[in-house]
Amino acid sequence: MTESLVILFDLIGTIAFAISGALIGVEKKMDLFGIIVLAVTTACGGGVMRDLVVGNIPPNMFRNPLYVSIAAVVAVIVFILCYLHKKMPKWAGPVYDRMLFWFDTLGLAAFTVDGIMVGIQCGYESNGFLLVFLGFLTAVGGGTLRDVLASRIPDIFLKHVYAVAAIAGGILMVLSLGFGERASMLLGFCLVIALRCLAARFRWNLPRIRG
Repeated sequence: MTESLVILFDLIGTIAFAISGALIGVEKKMDLFGIIVLAVTTACGGGVMRDLVVGNIPPNMFRNPLYVSIAAVVAVIVFILCYLHKKMPKWAGPVYDRMLFWFDTLGLAAFTVDGIMVGIQCGYESNGFLLVFLGFLTAVGGGTLRDVLASRIPDIFLKHVYAVAAIAGGILMVLSLGFGERASMLLGFCLVIALRCLAARFRWNLPRIRG
C-alpha cells in the first residue's frame, strides 16, 4: 500500500510540474522543443539532484524513462491546447495564474513526500535532517532549474512561503513517521498544500528589504 502511495505521489508531482513547466515555456514564447525541455526539467530536475546526493547513479530518470516520457507527453498536450486557443479572453489571465498556482502547489507537496520516501528507502530513516533536505531538494530543485532556464528569479526566493512550505511539510512528515509511513505521507502532503493556500489567501511572505 505504501509503495502504491509513493507511485501515486510520483505521478501527481510529475504531471503537475510538467504542466507548470510547459505553461512557463508558453508564457516565454518558446518553441515546442523548448516547452518539452522546460516541462521535463521541472518534473525531473529535483529528482536528479536528490539522487546525486544519496548516490543513486545514474539518477532514476535515466534508469526509468517513464516519468520523462509522461512529462514530455504532457508538454505536447499543453502546447497543442495553447496553440488551438491563441486568442485568450480577458478572463483567462486570472484562470491561468490560478492553474499555475495549483499545479505548482500539487507538485511541491507530492515531491516533498517523494524525496523523503526515497531517503527512507535508501536507509537514512534515522537522519531526519537529511530526509527533510531530500524532500526540499526534490520539491524545489526542478522549479528552480525551470526558472533559471526561463530567465526568471526562482520562485523559492519570491513566492508565498514556497520553500518554507516544503520544509515545514517535510519536518511534519519526519516527525510523524512513528504513526506509520502512510499517515506521515498524507500529513506532510496536506500541510504543504494548506500552507501554500493560506499564504496565497492572506498574502503571507517572509520579510524582505524594500526601497
